[in-house]
Amino acid sequence: MFYRASLQASAALASLSLLAGCGLLSDNSSETDQHIAVGTTSSPSTLDPAAAWDGSWELMRNVFQTLVSFPTGSTSPEPDAAESCRFTDATSMAYRCTLRSGLKFSNGEKIDAEAVKHSIDRIVKLKVKGGPAGLLGSLDRVETKGDDTVVFHLRKADATFPFILATPAMSLVPPGEYPADRLRDDGKVTGSGPYVLKAYEPGSKAELAKNPDYKGFAHRKNTSVTIRYFDGSAPMVAALKKKEIDATYRGLTAEEVVSLEDNKSDNEGLQVIETVGADIRFLVFNPADPASGKLAVRRAIAQLVNRDELVAKVYQGTAEPLYSMVPKGIAGHTTSFFDSFGDPDTGKARQILSSAGIDEPVEMTFWFTTDRYGSSTAPEFAELKRQLEASGLFKITLKSAPWKTFQEGFTKGDYPVFGRGWFPDFPDPDNFIAPFVGKDSVTGTPYVTKEITQDLLPSSRQESDRGAVAKQFRRAQEILVDDVRLLPLWQGKLYVAAGEDIGGSERALDPQTVMQMWELYRKASW
Repeated sequence: MFYRASLQASAALASLSLLAGCGLLSDNSSETDQHIAVGTTSSPSTLDPAAAWDGSWELMRNVFQTLVSFPTGSTSPEPDAAESCRFTDATSMAYRCTLRSGLKFSNGEKIDAEAVKHSIDRIVKLKVKGGPAGLLGSLDRVETKGDDTVVFHLRKADATFPFILATPAMSLVPPGEYPADRLRDDGKVTGSGPYVLKAYEPGSKAELAKNPDYKGFAHRKNTSVTIRYFDGSAPMVAALKKKEIDATYRGLTAEEVVSLEDNKSDNEGLQVIETVGADIRFLVFNPADPASGKLAVRRAIAQLVNRDELVAKVYQGTAEPLYSMVPKGIAGHTTSFFDSFGDPDTGKARQILSSAGIDEPVEMTFWFTTDRYGSSTAPEFAELKRQLEASGLFKITLKSAPWKTFQEGFTKGDYPVFGRGWFPDFPDPDNFIAPFVGKDSVTGTPYVTKEITQDLLPSSRQESDRGAVAKQFRRAQEILVDDVRLLPLWQGKLYVAAGEDIGGSERALDPQTVMQMWELYRKASW
């Protein structure tokens, strides 16, 4: 395994209870009829792991297994469906996993080496646009040895491969219900995770119950979970206050966080847990668009955006300005955009455009999604529009769409400029650079930059000490600044609001910021 000391220091998920609550009871508290309801504004876009590289992971982490995963408190992948995993060579090009014995899927199918191979191979074969195939760029082939051993042969050294296997995208699925040549589309899930999906209503709710056949690291502190999906944060918070749900995750606005923290008399019986986050927000520029395809236009926008005002007005201290694609707390973080552009300056932006022969206000359309990153997204884009138009150099039209439509649009290249968020697949600088470059960029807009893809990333992946790769990632960020194809805006903090009778919230988020529902429980009454 890799990324030891630096990961411990830079990516540990520290937690702090911000409102007074009852003391936590032992993990051995009674599990009898322990039903928990959790609300979120981020509903799955797919139920098939082979297509999932987004918030769908939230559900998948709880109903599927992966070979390795992140047990609570761990910052390095450890065996889950596997009994053991390790690199078999000094060059990090062959990774062997031996399966636990007696594992089976919820439909009764055996989990063996062939099922593992099938699960990974179909991701590569299907290669869903915007899906997780991009995570497997270093994989050459999957070999089975008997019923219980799988060897992943890599075409190039990749010390991050164990972290990739730990993502919910690499969930194990039964070959009998997940075809090799197409996505499963019957609205059902068959896995081997801590829970089984008993019922699912898209955009409404998912009903989870304990998987009686589960064998893994998760100690389930409840008997069942309902995940409710809300169109906005206001109805979600209202449901929390009415005790219709026990906890919220993803989607709280800054105003709601501040209100829940400060107005204790109006929010009696509630607590807010703040967790250090590595989630980021950024703009993506489509080079095929007549306006955003011009470097001068992109550089002028980078010169104008006032991140301090954006964070202060819209996020009220629940986020902080971000000047590189690698956020604070991750090895290799820099302030490269600030170093290049400094403070917002209309005069400098005008000169950038004028030098390129652009003397009229540039008309552009900015797109954002309405139901993926919380209700603050619309005010955020309104503030970006205000800032750019206040310079007199731009005329911005704002358009929005629900995530599914939005995702289809940006993967087709329909949007000139659009906003994206990124919750890390794993806490390493590689995961804040690699997904956004190359022909299969997760943004849907190919971004070919040979120095990054052919030199910097390969050389960094040979290094098992992830604290020693800062040089490569500093250079990568310099290239991103020169091109301004991606413009980082801010990095956030994560908040869980819950009733004071709910325990485990501070342990529920793994290093991928995915909620492990099994950690939540209802405290015994005093």
